[in-house]
Amino acid sequence: MSSLLEKITSINDMILQGRALEAFETYYHEDVIMQENDNPEFVGKDLNRKREEEFFASITEFRGAKPLKVSVGENTTMVEWHFDYTHKDWGIKNFTQVAVQDWENGQIIKEKFYYGS
Repeated sequence: MSSLLEKITSINDMILQGRALEAFETYYHEDVIMQENDNPEFVGKDLNRKREEEFFASITEFRGAKPLKVSVGENTTMVEWHFDYTHKDWGIKNFTQVAVQDWENGQIIKEKFYYGS
């Protein structure tokens, strides 16, 4: 079985290659919980898949993404990302966020995103 560092590196690489939805299918648990800051949680792979598809379909211009730091702990990974894109509803977004992933049986069971408004 791959280590968490290998898994999160694979996810990051897939995101950079434009294969984020493929990474989601491969590495996310059926019961995944996703949350943005302290907003309500979204529970289940089907609901979160739909949200991911809608997000990527709403990007009108993509200028870049870069993982700045990766940290691995016991059943937890964290990635600090810098993103630069234009979203059809939110406009120009150029920001840094931290994504924290909790792992269970080799898949992400919970992911929370931290970023400023």
